[in-house]
Amino acid sequence: MLHPEWSYQAVIYEMNVRQLTPEGTLRAAAGRLPFLRDMGIDAVWLMPVHPVGVEGRKGSLGSFYSIRDYCAVSSELGTMEDFDALVTEAHRLGMKVLLDWVANHTARDARWIAEHPDFYERDAGGRPAVPWDWTDTAQLDYANREVWRAQADAMEFWIRDHAVDGFRCDMAMLVPIGFWNATVERLRAVKPDLFMLAEAEETNLFGLPAFDACYAWEMHHLMVDVAQQKVRLTALRDYLYADRGRYPRSAMRLTFTSNHDENSWSGPEFGRFGDAREAMTVFSFVVPRGLPLVYTGQEVGYDHSFAFFDRDPIPASCYRANAFTELYRRLIRLRHDNPALAAGERGGEMIELHNNAGDCLWTMVREVEGNRVAAVMNLSPYAIHADYHTGIYAGMYTDAMTGADYELRGRVEEDMAPWAYRILVRRT
Repeated sequence: MLHPEWSYQAVIYEMNVRQLTPEGTLRAAAGRLPFLRDMGIDAVWLMPVHPVGVEGRKGSLGSFYSIRDYCAVSSELGTMEDFDALVTEAHRLGMKVLLDWVANHTARDARWIAEHPDFYERDAGGRPAVPWDWTDTAQLDYANREVWRAQADAMEFWIRDHAVDGFRCDMAMLVPIGFWNATVERLRAVKPDLFMLAEAEETNLFGLPAFDACYAWEMHHLMVDVAQQKVRLTALRDYLYADRGRYPRSAMRLTFTSNHDENSWSGPEFGRFGDAREAMTVFSFVVPRGLPLVYTGQEVGYDHSFAFFDRDPIPASCYRANAFTELYRRLIRLRHDNPALAAGERGGEMIELHNNAGDCLWTMVREVEGNRVAAVMNLSPYAIHADYHTGIYAGMYTDAMTGADYELRGRVEEDMAPWAYRILVRRT
């Protein structure tokens, strides 16, 4: 499967418009785009911008994922003209825009409840059914093919009339794969370079023509467990090898240390990862098949768990370029400059280098023709004496984080501090 050309070495930014700026509007969010582009971001994924349901609303503003009207913009965030202006500015800066899409359910007071009551599953009392415990939502009935048509019509509206470049599809595994295949085929007839990201990791998501990328949820949770020493690095390594056999080589996997779910329900990455935060951030950029994600606030190191249903914005005084910004800028440059780190079928596979501390030390090379990236990472809270053999990968490299020359000898012995890492680049 061929993905849009821009996506192979891309880094995606998840934008929580409600919390990104003190104003909490699309117009104000558009003002942040030059900052993100200067950092190197390639695509902005907007959390849902649609009107939020009132019936059963949680908190003062409700959940973005309780949608009243698929073809409108929430007045809380601005107008359709504001949305179009944000997309235009993103495109002017060379960035793509992905829109969050919630296909499984709507708000309990959505337009479709009155206009198309047959679109919904019903409970024993004849009311629209509630999926899971999401009491502010109503479950759509995908046994009704008119639901398929209406969803596809709404998605086409955003790509045809409002220049959206793709969709992040919420809880994609709850909707029949047949719907996704049929709908994406229709949408790609309108926009051949459409990009589709699934919030799911079922392996059938990658049958043509459905998705370009899916979440790496399991890997994320293992990263947290390694950081908290609930498991050792061997569990993460085992996952990487098993994952290689589960998906086609073209599959892109969204890699992250935070997103809106993790941040709001499990806390910011500073608490979840502790001293491992920086090393695991780097890991998310160099892991095979990875498509890295940066969530709102991470670009300035904002250590805060956003309220999900209320306004809880980043103070303007906190939104300044700093060491966290520079770390992401370096990592994004590393990804852009090295085809070996590309996602999907273009990137290099993981080649492990034998070392003496397999439960702590990750030593690997990724290589494609003319480009090699080596990672040496102590993914543990222990100081270790590393001893590893590089074989044919010995030679002169550039340290990607410092720019200094570095000789990778045939056998390397060195002391490594907890969570220390070195990322080396070579043009062969």
